[in-house]
Amino acid sequence: MEADKKKLALNIVSSKVNHKGFGAGAIDLSNVSSIIIDGDEAYLDNGALHAKSKIEKGIKFSMNKDEVPDGRKCWIVWVAVDRTEEGAFYAGLTACEMLVDTEARKGWKILADHVNKMDAAMKRKFILDGLNEQEKAALKNQLISHNEEWWNRSDQTLKDALS
Repeated sequence: MEADKKKLALNIVSSKVNHKGFGAGAIDLSNVSSIIIDGDEAYLDNGALHAKSKIEKGIKFSMNKDEVPDGRKCWIVWVAVDRTEEGAFYAGLTACEMLVDTEARKGWKILADHVNKMDAAMKRKFILDGLNEQEKAALKNQLISHNEEWWNRSDQTLKDALS
């Protein structure tokens, strides 16, 4: 391989720099995080960005829900943060369902749904369909405890969706 030939890779570029040429227009993941909702617990776990969150490790995932009959419902919530002159805020949140059977080391998720929902969060959308009241409360508490100022500056649409 030629030494000066550029490798093709997923480029994570900052929006602060005006990139041109190779890798231009690549996805900016610098302002995206993930929250795991597992029962009544919600916690930050950025391992989900690479499908390596605490609950995903050691689990063999299938696209067939029937293969995980004893799986518990968990969620990955993609969180996009944006900033204005007033400061940062939660700009986009999308929830992706998955089933995890830790004992059997099996799980169910639709990877395309996770990718599309991450993209939607980065496009400043709120898609929290399917979350029950307990899960919404856990998510809201996690967002507020992580940074209450961000929560206070967030759009009313988000606050209404989690109330």
